Amino acid sequence: MHRDDARFTIYGMEGIISLRNVRVRLNSTEVLKGINLEVKQGESLVIVGSSGCGKTVLLKTILGLIPITEGEIYLFGEKINGAPKSKIMELRSRVGMVFQSSALFDSLTVWENVGFYYLNHSTLTDEKIRSLVRDILKDVGMDGFDEFLPEQLSGGMKKRVSIARALISKPEIIFYDEPTTGLDPIMAESITQLLIDMHKKFKTTDITVTHDIKLAAHISDRIALIDNGTIEELGTFEDLRQKSQSPLIRSFMEGHNEKG
Repeated sequence: MHRDDARFTIYGMEGIISLRNVRVRLNSTEVLKGINLEVKQGESLVIVGSSGCGKTVLLKTILGLIPITEGEIYLFGEKINGAPKSKIMELRSRVGMVFQSSALFDSLTVWENVGFYYLNHSTLTDEKIRSLVRDILKDVGMDGFDEFLPEQLSGGMKKRVSIARALISKPEIIFYDEPTTGLDPIMAESITQLLIDMHKKFKTTDITVTHDIKLAAHISDRIALIDNGTIEELGTFEDLRQKSQSPLIRSFMEGHNEKG
């Protein structure tokens, strides 16, 4: 992908997300051991690593869901560790999240799932919310499925609905946690193209955790390898493919590294 670097300057040299020597301890285990990372506005960063290396912990830490034991985290240029809960919630409202499981509410229809935030946290009329839902469902290829229940949808369709739910509020940042896991190759390819299309349309900054080598190759501006709680490698797909000597990166590039 090629980006217009002029768009990367809004948040200064620090980027839209900045982590400085971030350490996180869960119980007696130090999961993140000094993470330093700058994510530019409009970038698509893919995070890879073996199971239990801290990929999902990193996402939750950036969102302020897991407290850090050391370091600093900046989101949209504002420091979030130590910030009041109201400030963290305000910043978090500018971020969308697509969960690995899709995390749809089984008892709600597609339109109620996608419009959930507005239905419960806004003064918009149902008619206006339905209009917003129809527009975003059309964007993700789910036009006409408003009244369906999640149990009536395939895995790929559920994923599209969860992407619509994350995008409806037009967030500046989107986190994708294993967006193609559990999908067959054809559906995974379809979701990969959808992520590319939505990234271009909404001009979001994307951070994606994945084991899918094809997804990483197609959507990433840069790939970060987390190993033993630190970022061991960081670069473009081609740079890592050609130059990295890391066994984990080599196995990932060959499509054989550990799943999960």
